[in-house]
Amino acid sequence: MASKPEVKDLLEAGVHFGHLTRKWNPNMAPYIYMERNGIHVINLYKTVAKLDEAKEALKKIASSGRKILFVATKKQAKDIVADKVSKVNMPYITERWPGGMLTNFVTIRKAVKKMTAIDRMKKDGTFNTLSKKERLQVDRLRAKLEKNLGSIADMTRLPGAIFIVDTMREHIAVKEAQKLNIPIFAMVDTNSDPRPIDFVIPANDDAGKSIEAILSEVTGAVAEGLADRKSEKQEEKPTETEATVETATAEPTNNVEEVKTPEVEASKDVPVEETVEEPKEAPVETKVAVEEKKAVPTKSSAEVEDLTKIEGIGPKAAEALNNKGVVTYKDLAEAAPDTIKEILTEASSRMAHLDPTTWPKQAQMAADGKWDELKEWQENAKGGVE
Repeated sequence: MASKPEVKDLLEAGVHFGHLTRKWNPNMAPYIYMERNGIHVINLYKTVAKLDEAKEALKKIASSGRKILFVATKKQAKDIVADKVSKVNMPYITERWPGGMLTNFVTIRKAVKKMTAIDRMKKDGTFNTLSKKERLQVDRLRAKLEKNLGSIADMTRLPGAIFIVDTMREHIAVKEAQKLNIPIFAMVDTNSDPRPIDFVIPANDDAGKSIEAILSEVTGAVAEGLADRKSEKQEEKPTETEATVETATAEPTNNVEEVKTPEVEASKDVPVEETVEEPKEAPVETKVAVEEKKAVPTKSSAEVEDLTKIEGIGPKAAEALNNKGVVTYKDLAEAAPDTIKEILTEASSRMAHLDPTTWPKQAQMAADGKWDELKEWQENAKGGVE
């Protein structure tokens, strides 16, 4: 477990400094402690509480296998984000937010594929067959793509969450994430609007020390989530072998009982009635045994059958479906798109825009174990819609 952030550490990092009082956003009033020398002071006790809440949510997303996109294009945060986030192998954008990065993700993926195509050309030797001028143009294009999109080359699908430093500067990223119902985590200063943000961390987003203090806590939680995911995968293998051993030992005992009972029934006529009554008591034990047997696979199936692997389903949508009994890929494949739409709109009005028409088709591929086919389909599809 990571150590809980202390108010003293945040105070030393200058997390409490806000903007000038004349530049404040009134919606940040609940997070402001006082005003001194014309500057608002952030309540660090609320910052600690909100930071703990955000860390717990990010840990769950990381342990589920989804990517978390970090966005910070301001000068003070660029190097800090690149350094901290690269250690946990998460995608980040520190140069310029490319318009349509989330809403037009397919086009961004095509640009990333150009980089791999150029690298392939260099390996094949076809790059050397080009003229000097063409080689220079290709090199410049490769360098430009690497600068803007190199950090998201491994992000083959929409992220499970987005973390933003300075929501005023990254307002386009906020709007795109809102449109796709992607959870937004952000450092929010006193001049910003906290209403569009799902997980607000009230903090100074201008000072390098403040940004580093918050990001070190956040990336620590992400690293914990990834470590939990690794340990769960390692535990899955022994549990499967144990289950097979248990079933193998359980089967012969049942056969012995089945062989013995006919002999007793054939020899005595009266005990036949007694044997009919005995099974009434047996279900008490069998129910417990069945529940124990069911409890073992549900843990592993909950990990494997993660509905967020379907393109278009975020953590909140998956939670809404799970609450209504749609837990496995098979359940989702059998559900009608209209029924799924009703479940989502009933859970939250913010999910009413989601289009679940292709979700059953994707779920069927996942249920059949056709992961390569599903991945190829998701790369060629636009946001889960053909």
